[in-house]
Amino acid sequence: MSAAVSFSTIPEMFQNLVMKYADSPRPVLMVKRDGAYQDISYRELGRKVEQFALGLASLGIKKGDRVSIISENRPEWVITDQAVVGLGAADVPIYPTNTAKQIEYIMNDAEVKFVVVSNQFQYNKTIKIADNVKTLEKIIVMSDRVNLMDSGSILMAEVITLGEEFGKKSPGYFRKTVALVKPEDLLTLIYTSGTTGNPKGVMLTHHNMCSNINDSLQVLLIQEGDRFLSFLPLSHSFERMAGYYAAMACGTTIAYAESVETVRDNMLEVQPTIIGTVPRLFERIHARIMKQVQSGSALKQKIFHWGITTGQEFARARKHNKVSALLHARHALADKLVMSKIRARTGGKIRFFVSGGAALPRQFGEFFEAVGIPIIEGYGLTETTPVISVNPLDNYKFGSVGRPIPGVEVKIADDGEILTRGPNIMKGYWKNEKETREMIDKAGWLHTGDIGVLDSDGFLYITDRKKHLFVSSGGKNIAPQPIENLFVSSKFVEQFVLIGDRRMFLTALIVPDFDALKEYADAHKIPYADKSELTKSPDVYRMIEKDFAAIQKDLANYERVRKFVLLDKSFTIEDGEITPSLKIKRKVVEEKYAELIEGMYEGIH
Repeated sequence: MSAAVSFSTIPEMFQNLVMKYADSPRPVLMVKRDGAYQDISYRELGRKVEQFALGLASLGIKKGDRVSIISENRPEWVITDQAVVGLGAADVPIYPTNTAKQIEYIMNDAEVKFVVVSNQFQYNKTIKIADNVKTLEKIIVMSDRVNLMDSGSILMAEVITLGEEFGKKSPGYFRKTVALVKPEDLLTLIYTSGTTGNPKGVMLTHHNMCSNINDSLQVLLIQEGDRFLSFLPLSHSFERMAGYYAAMACGTTIAYAESVETVRDNMLEVQPTIIGTVPRLFERIHARIMKQVQSGSALKQKIFHWGITTGQEFARARKHNKVSALLHARHALADKLVMSKIRARTGGKIRFFVSGGAALPRQFGEFFEAVGIPIIEGYGLTETTPVISVNPLDNYKFGSVGRPIPGVEVKIADDGEILTRGPNIMKGYWKNEKETREMIDKAGWLHTGDIGVLDSDGFLYITDRKKHLFVSSGGKNIAPQPIENLFVSSKFVEQFVLIGDRRMFLTALIVPDFDALKEYADAHKIPYADKSELTKSPDVYRMIEKDFAAIQKDLANYERVRKFVLLDKSFTIEDGEITPSLKIKRKVVEEKYAELIEGMYEGIH
């Protein structure tokens, strides 16, 4: 559907929505406080945004300034964002998982004037580096329960009080600043987490974002009464555009999960109709379901597998409009016995998931389709605000990232790289013309760095990252991502990193699914005291080796993993091994585990 209001800037969108839904009983936001979800109306949110904006104005924030946000997803993130951009300033979101050193780099590079942080933990990180950021004048804290340490720090509640006083002296001030914001003005500076080197500030304008919202909504069938569950970081362009701006533009309700760990419980409480997520969530839900099935009786297992197979048959037949009366009846029974119970675990009302950030393994797409919850896979980059393509809900193809959205062009270069052009392409990298010229050519085509193909129906398929293509010592080109996705389908694998660039053969670093490993070890009476002993067990290694032999039987000889090492701890954001959007930093991992990697190639000449 199209947006509920017309707009050419983000603050104009917000103000028009507040006017349209001021008296609506449906909340714009939901947040869990004191053990229960509470509603926030459009009117209340609009009032808080204006008061906070006026408070910021009274402290000196004006058009062209930059204000950082370091916070988990919560209503105050939205209040800060709308207040800052409504004054004509640009915000600089920073992942709450970033270290103090990373925060210091970004705030210095962006020349941030104010920073708004969520709690004591984020405040402590920020105060530690405040003196090293010469442009920083104020630290504002969302939570009231924080011990402030210097005169440059102030609570959000105090800023709102200042705003109330400022508003009395300057009536209509915020309305005027909103009207002065132009589509070509800078909306935000989003720093790409990057898998190597320092992050770069991506300059996105109001026009970039507004065009991407309106163009995406021609494909993403969001309805006025939809309810989103938001848990991906708002600092990430995917969640900000799809799970916040586009959702809000349609007059929906957005509920915030308490954390990534509580998504399962929050789905039951909120009963969302749409969730934007990354493939990791589907892996977790699927693994949990399969674990429960395997612990059931043989009859229950048989009914479950029959139900899923029936669901898959029904989905295939429906695509070709060939559902027989018999299949319809079988499906109704399978839905009652199996699929409805799985849907109930997601709250029972989900119309579809939107998946981005990484490739979705086909098996999960087919499983959830059988259950009756389609997963709509899309594709984009921070530099493209972010959506380039998305699968239509009524005509999606597994393995594909959909067709380019209206207004966005895609072509494949001679070397296979995906190029894109349109109103969503960033203004450039902040203070980095050289990198901008390398990314966007003279004809306006942005070079994504991804390798892909377009099929005869115009659907885009990504085969790998251009810079991640391995070249074996035998001269073979190997795309690691499809191989990694294959192995992640194993119930024994949690994380998987393929090694093999300029090597004679492929090896892998594997973080196992420790629950599955412990179950196997217990069932086969394999002794272990802890995770470390478990990963070093020859019996466990042989079992996984056998599992892998079946997984990679259809791969070319040079694409097969010959050796692997089982690690006893997961790759984490905190250890710098994965990005906040859960992509593995290959270079960091290879450097950290260099000794283990070399050990797999010892004696090979």
